Amino acid sequence: MDIKEYFARISYRGSHNKPDLATMSDIFQHHIQAVPFENLSIHCGERIELDLEATYNKIVRKKRGGWCMENNYLLSWVLKTLGYDVTLLAARVYVPELDAYPDEIDHLLLQVGLDGKSYIVDGGFGMAYQLWQPMELISGTDQPQTPGVFRFQEESGIWYLEKVKRKQWVLNQSDSASHSVENESCRRVYLFTLQPRDIEEFRGCNAHLQTAPDSLFVTKSICSLQTADGIRALVGWKLTEIKYNYRDNMDLVEIRILADEEMEETLKEKFNITLDKKFVPVNKSRLSLF
Repeated sequence: MDIKEYFARISYRGSHNKPDLATMSDIFQHHIQAVPFENLSIHCGERIELDLEATYNKIVRKKRGGWCMENNYLLSWVLKTLGYDVTLLAARVYVPELDAYPDEIDHLLLQVGLDGKSYIVDGGFGMAYQLWQPMELISGTDQPQTPGVFRFQEESGIWYLEKVKRKQWVLNQSDSASHSVENESCRRVYLFTLQPRDIEEFRGCNAHLQTAPDSLFVTKSICSLQTADGIRALVGWKLTEIKYNYRDNMDLVEIRILADEEMEETLKEKFNITLDKKFVPVNKSRLSLF
């Protein structure tokens, strides 16, 4: 594994001699715009391995993406290699349809200590709830980013991540209305504690999420990538492209349903992904990703 090869993968040409916040933020931004959040391996008959060298080979050499346990595990190696103080943390992702958090951990994120402060670095959430910058670990303070306003709330040692959603202007709505506008609302994302974790603690979660019949990742094929001004996502056959803050605190949303014969070219053009095995799209779950 070579840090220069990783930098070439994410097209990062900046300085990395000093482990400061500006460098970490710049590398992070390049990562999320180059490496998709995706679970396509599950829908190609491949197993997602919780192994750093396998993840490096997949993301860096094969130019694939990955889910949280791949993206953030790789990022932890990158940041540690550059001299940052990195701790693995575990989270439980909020399920809006159930208005609840799961009982078991299902998300890996990073805590980075820097100049007496702590930051949450999470390059593995994807979709419209992906952080664009490291977030300072402080409770009750709005931290505006391009995707929207994020904030942490801490209660009795449990930290909650929330995002304030913007209104949406949907261009090609399938119903008779030319567009729909959602009321701005606050959406919970996940909860976590600051208990340090070892990668071995995620093995059960990694296996469960790619095999359980009711797992979101089994019932939906997902590929999302942050862009310079928004996000694009392919869920099943639905391609959604969002331009953040298009006008008046409103995101512009464009949706298109793809035919089977368009999938391979779309993955290549929109996400820079070429798959080794046959991909079978799936979208059985009603769970919302936006």
